[in-house]
Amino acid sequence: MKRIVLAGATGYLGQFVLKELLHRAYPVRALVRDAGKIRAADYRGLDVCEVEITDRQSLSGCCAASDVVISTVGITRQKDGLSYMDVDYQANVNLLEEARTAGVEKFIYVSALNADKLTHLSICRAKELFVDKLRTSGLGFCVIRPNGFFSDMAEFFSMAQRGRVYLFGKGQFRSNPIHGADLAVVCVDAIESSDREVEVGGPETLTHEEIAHMAFAALEKTPRITCISDWLRKLILRSVQAFTTQSFHGPIEFFLTVTAMDMVAPEYGRRTLQEFYSELSEQI
Repeated sequence: MKRIVLAGATGYLGQFVLKELLHRAYPVRALVRDAGKIRAADYRGLDVCEVEITDRQSLSGCCAASDVVISTVGITRQKDGLSYMDVDYQANVNLLEEARTAGVEKFIYVSALNADKLTHLSICRAKELFVDKLRTSGLGFCVIRPNGFFSDMAEFFSMAQRGRVYLFGKGQFRSNPIHGADLAVVCVDAIESSDREVEVGGPETLTHEEIAHMAFAALEKTPRITCISDWLRKLILRSVQAFTTQSFHGPIEFFLTVTAMDMVAPEYGRRTLQEFYSELSEQI
C-alpha cells in the first residue's frame, strides 16, 4: 500500500480527499497549518504534521518514507497578505522540492479547468507556472483539472435567496460543476493511474439559467433573473483591475471571466447540484 502525503487537508477539497484516502485504507500524513483543525484521533491511521507550506524549512522531513504527494493547496480569496504566487506557485514548489529530496515517486496536483488557457488571470498564471515546474521535476505526476466546485455554485443560491440572480449574456453559458466528494475519488484514483492530466466535471451539464432556476426551486421562490450585457462585464473587469489591488480583484477577475464562457469538462460522479441546493435550503 502506497504511503500518501496530503497537503491542504483541511480545505474544502482536502477534507473529502482525506476521507477517501482513509476509506481505502491508505496510510496518510496530513500537512496542515493548524493541527487544532484536525484531530488524528478522529481518523484511524492518520499522521498529522503541522507545517507552514510557504516556508520551505518548515517542510523538512514532511515527505519522508512516503510514496505519493497530493496537493490541493491554493487560495481562492487572498488573505494574510499572501498572493497567488506565494501560495499556488511558491508553496507548491516548496512541497515539490521536499518531495524530490525525500524520493517520492509521484506528485498529484489539483489545478483548474482551462487554467492553461487563462494565464492572463493571476490565479491561473500562478497555477500553470507550478504545472510547468512539475512537468520538468523528474517525478511521476498527474494534474487534475476540475470544473467549478459545488461550493462555488453557492453564489447562485445566495443571489436567489436575496431575490434575484444576475447572469452574463443570456444565461446561455454552460458548466458542469462537481461535488468535492466525487472529485476526491478522481484524485485518489490518480495514485495508481498512468494519466498525466485529467479534466473532470460533475454529472450534469447545465446552462447558467438552468442553475439559477434550480436555486429558486430549492428555495420555493419565483425565479427573478437579470441578464447583464457583456460590455458591462468588461467595464467592471477593467475597472477593478485598474483601481484595486490584486488581492482584491484577483477573485473578481476570475469570476467575471469564467462565468462568461462555457466551462464544460467530461462528466463524472453521481451527486447533483439540485441535491446540493436542497441541502442548503434545509439549513436555512
